[in-house]
Amino acid sequence: MKPHYLTPLFSPRTVAVVGASDTPGSIGQAVFANLLAGNFQGKLFPVNLNHKVVGGIPAVPSVRLIEPAVDMAVVCTAIRSLPAIIKDCGKKGIKAVLLAKEFSDSEQLEREILNESVSIARHYGIRVLGPNVLGLMRPVAGFNATNYTSKVRPGNMALVSQSSALCTAMLDWADSKGIGFSSVISVGEALDVDFGEILDYLVADNFTQGILLHVHHIHHARRFMSALRAAARTKPVVVIKSGRYQDDVTGVTHSSNLIESGDVFDAALSRAGVLRVSSIAQLFTAAKVLAANFRVGGKRLAIVTNGIGPGVLAADSAYTNGVELAKLSDATMDLLNNALPRNWSHGNPIDLIGDASPVRFRTAVKACIDDPNVDGVLVVFTPQAGTDHLTTAQLMIGLQRESSKPMFLSWLGDAKVSESRDLFSKAKCAHFRAPEYGIEVFRNLASYHYNQQLLLQTPGPLEGKREAPDLLRARAVIAGAMAEGRTILSERESKEVLAAFRIPVNPTLLARSEDEAVVLAEQIHYPVVLKIDSPDIIYKSDVGGVELNISNEATLRAAFRSILERAHQAMPEARIDGISVQPMRKRRFAREVMVGVTHDSSFGPVITFGAGGIAVEVMHDRALSLPPLNQYLVGSMIRKTRIGQLLGAFKNLPAVDMEELVDVLLHVSEMVCELPELREMDINPLVADEKGVIALDARIIVEPLKPDVKRYGHMAIMPYPTHMVRSATLNDGMKVTIRPVRPEDAEMQQEFVRTLSDESRYNRYMSSIKQLSQTMLVRFTQLDYDREMALAMTCETENGEEQQAVARFITDPDNEGCEFALEVADKWQGKGIGYILMNALFDAAREQGLTVMRGEVLAGNKGMLKLMHKLGFTVETHPEDRALTIVTKIL
Repeated sequence: MKPHYLTPLFSPRTVAVVGASDTPGSIGQAVFANLLAGNFQGKLFPVNLNHKVVGGIPAVPSVRLIEPAVDMAVVCTAIRSLPAIIKDCGKKGIKAVLLAKEFSDSEQLEREILNESVSIARHYGIRVLGPNVLGLMRPVAGFNATNYTSKVRPGNMALVSQSSALCTAMLDWADSKGIGFSSVISVGEALDVDFGEILDYLVADNFTQGILLHVHHIHHARRFMSALRAAARTKPVVVIKSGRYQDDVTGVTHSSNLIESGDVFDAALSRAGVLRVSSIAQLFTAAKVLAANFRVGGKRLAIVTNGIGPGVLAADSAYTNGVELAKLSDATMDLLNNALPRNWSHGNPIDLIGDASPVRFRTAVKACIDDPNVDGVLVVFTPQAGTDHLTTAQLMIGLQRESSKPMFLSWLGDAKVSESRDLFSKAKCAHFRAPEYGIEVFRNLASYHYNQQLLLQTPGPLEGKREAPDLLRARAVIAGAMAEGRTILSERESKEVLAAFRIPVNPTLLARSEDEAVVLAEQIHYPVVLKIDSPDIIYKSDVGGVELNISNEATLRAAFRSILERAHQAMPEARIDGISVQPMRKRRFAREVMVGVTHDSSFGPVITFGAGGIAVEVMHDRALSLPPLNQYLVGSMIRKTRIGQLLGAFKNLPAVDMEELVDVLLHVSEMVCELPELREMDINPLVADEKGVIALDARIIVEPLKPDVKRYGHMAIMPYPTHMVRSATLNDGMKVTIRPVRPEDAEMQQEFVRTLSDESRYNRYMSSIKQLSQTMLVRFTQLDYDREMALAMTCETENGEEQQAVARFITDPDNEGCEFALEVADKWQGKGIGYILMNALFDAAREQGLTVMRGEVLAGNKGMLKLMHKLGFTVETHPEDRALTIVTKIL
């Protein structure tokens, strides 16, 4: 793949500093001095209108007068000169500009000048970092284009911050802890280069092993999520966010009013497989632990100590942090009962008694490590009479080397145990002065493990017994309401949309008079429910607009009149279409839940689940997730809620039909994907019991689509592109299916590679691999459809679905071109498969807006080169390797 288009910004070889100065205290002096002092190996060119020499280096009045090509310009001048400088940079051919000057955004004139400057930059293809930035550092390359005056160590972590002030605080803290960086990038207002593009660069940066992000707000959620997910697949990413309670989600429905923007951001980060922390100390501690490859497989912790007091305090801290104390297995309990004194605690925390010897510690800790119910062990040592802190520490270090489960060591005290702490530091063990710090790190590791599991979820199409939704019917209902100038669907319309997506609903019939209501009640049989039907009344109970359990005509007539009277009194201006009549559902073992959709200004649609009925506003019992969802994600949402604990068998209550409940959430996810007009929704209550589920009430809020929104452009995470699934016919008349690859295809993909001949494997992978590694398998089947595509051609055989071929592309970082690969199973070659599949791949690339496709083919692969010519690719010899050819096609 060609070099990243931000390479001139992050790895420049020639740099012009516009506004470079010798004036003490100026930005230009600070930036140029840092560049000179940083041992930068490239060439520096000061640009100054008034001085011919800056810092002992000849200066020029304009970048256009610099003789050699320039990769990057750092601008330190007043804002009024910015448009002219950007224009000069464009004419010089400079492709990257860093706005190191901190501009105020309070004045309208400055804002206009900045917008004009960015417009000029786009015209010339210049990428701009800033404004309001500390600057940019690459300590591993001796490059420091900032006004930061203190030392920054080189290291393997990248720091990306939206705040210059917070960035300097982080750098100062890191230096005191001996932490170094591969890059330090201050994003500022991000008028041009944003988080997503920076993350894309850092993913491919060999100097960067972990990424630290400070985020205040997101401009482009889809790009941010795609880049974040790509980064988290290969490198640990830790995020700290400021402004948790700013820009709260607002809307009409309960689903919106119960959600904070911070909750949505947490949900987004979870789906991206990254870890969110709440303090600078946690940020660096978590990053160091993750970069050291500490991992846990769950949140069950065992605590081993020789002091019950510290052990109980540690257990209290675990409870506060949401860490689960492991329930030791019977085998572990038997072992400990035989090995420990009779008066040990007989539970977790495991109190070894104050005089615990090093061997006693080792026995207990080893038993916990071997216990399948334990995911990590916290060892708390208290120096007491007869104890040996140093030998105990040595035994713990030996155990940690033997075990894949992490150990967290806390030797309490100071001078007496300092030698042990030094030993832990040299052995790179996770050790802490207080147990609660170790528990906090364990919690973060458990959260990271959980989020990594969410990252692996790539929801595919709804299949099996599920009936396809009636999209035309749902869209017609929404279009009808919007044609009348309405954005709020009535309950009847809302339920019709739900029914179109195969969600069970309580039938709703409209009566415009008492007599009509009586006729309808007799049709559906008593008892019935009456509800006010008005596009202006969202919550019917707020105006007394609901009457339940009506069992006869006289009661119905009285209730009809009462509802109308109360509604007119509460909202005299409301338009009332009539009264809806519904069956009264009496379900003895029912639980009421709520499923909703809300809209976040950054991340788009969000699905919520929680307790239903009128208690929803009081209980605040809800979980949320970004769509699309699959069964794993739905199950995770349900388990997070308190109501979720009551859905199984409970006392005299039988378990609800979980399969039907999960189906409802999956269909809601499908609604969100396929109906971009849907902005908010409440299904409340959704009644669930052992017989199934049914929506008793629903409300939907819609809004017109923006004209330029692409398919699924309203979502932060690209769903499975079901519309790309199609049938085709081979040259011999055989029927095949072409569809995007899904995570469930992993075994089929592995079998496909195993059956390739040695020659075919070498032609595709340029190696003699026999099968794909687990990492490669995940990479090839768990796709981000927003930036890559893999199309499989399959056929049905007596042994099930068989993969015949696969074609894939990965987009370049500039989102203009892509690199492709194609492989066809040996036994299926010569049937026109490659031609058909590549044309389908062309269509997918064009849909992404890509304009060029390129790839590398071995010069000896005559069959593939023949196909390339037939498909219209140009073929050229690789400039650096004559055994390869480069093939290119304009789409």
